[in-house]
Amino acid sequence: MDKIVFVIPDMPGGGTERVVALLANEYCDRGREVGILLFAGHDTAYPLRERVEVVSVGEPSGGRIRSRLARLRRMRRYYRENRNCQIWAFSVMGTVFSAIAAIGQRHLFLVSERNDPNQYDHKKLRNLFYRRADVVVCQTPDAAGSFPAGIAARSVVIPNPIEAGGTEPYDGVREKRIVAVGRLNPQKNHRLLLKAFAGFVKRHSDYVLEVYGKGELEEELKQYAVQLEIADKVVWKGFSDHVKEDINRAAMFVLSSDYEGVSNSMLEAMAQGVPVISTDCPIGGSKMYIQDHINGILVPVRDDRALLDAMLELAGDAELSRRISMACRRLREENTVAQIADRFLDTVSAVSDRKRV
Repeated sequence: MDKIVFVIPDMPGGGTERVVALLANEYCDRGREVGILLFAGHDTAYPLRERVEVVSVGEPSGGRIRSRLARLRRMRRYYRENRNCQIWAFSVMGTVFSAIAAIGQRHLFLVSERNDPNQYDHKKLRNLFYRRADVVVCQTPDAAGSFPAGIAARSVVIPNPIEAGGTEPYDGVREKRIVAVGRLNPQKNHRLLLKAFAGFVKRHSDYVLEVYGKGELEEELKQYAVQLEIADKVVWKGFSDHVKEDINRAAMFVLSSDYEGVSNSMLEAMAQGVPVISTDCPIGGSKMYIQDHINGILVPVRDDRALLDAMLELAGDAELSRRISMACRRLREENTVAQIADRFLDTVSAVSDRKRV
């Protein structure tokens, strides 16, 4: 069996990194040879099996040509030494660097699109290299349909895996905590959540907001909380490698993103029975899983009033909260890590068969 090599910038924590770790461990447990090629760092925030090979070929380049050329040389050497490996690129730049590094070599080349394709700034460059891929895995049909016809034709839809094990859903009285999990960057729009929460605590002063994650906007967001006069009600939790346990008893989970692929943290919160409120953001990842007011609540993107109303509704209606909690935990049986791992393998097997014809 060919070695599977995941290509990703770094693994300091985040949804894509979480998916790579889950799949790498699953394949390793099945006896597959697995590598993770990091091209812009050396962190591994999530636990990995000892047999998963982790190789770093460079640090962040800062745009320096010399650093990027050195990275490409190391990647090319690695692919040459692992001539029978399959390249699974889980980032746009991982696709670009791998396509260049593997020129003249014969590898099955899979690309996994992890975000909203419409939000990428350099679409022509991305599409040029995506056309080099044997298959492009998207998380939603809307994502697949966002690409030009030539790429869309070789796209398949595979959703995120849901790791349900470890923490059982909580059925007791929920703690007066609102939780958010995600990188502190513009895409996640934590400012929207902070503004809505500022209105929420005027009626529910006994609640706190816990924000899990780190990122470049951390200090700016903390200052915004001060401006909104809620700094004493917001707890900045940073990165947690046991976040499922941390949020299990929370009153609600809020995803305030402007756009997403599919939020892994949202899915895991739902699988644990934590009532979820999410923006109905492109490219349809949330609405693929959430039936409004059945197993979660959807609100329009960038609408702080709608988000506030949903938070107030959930906090004020214990029966609604209970019904949503019972309904959303059914995701535990859907899209398990094993099932999604199988779908990736079936996809590359079909591609291999076509290439042999």
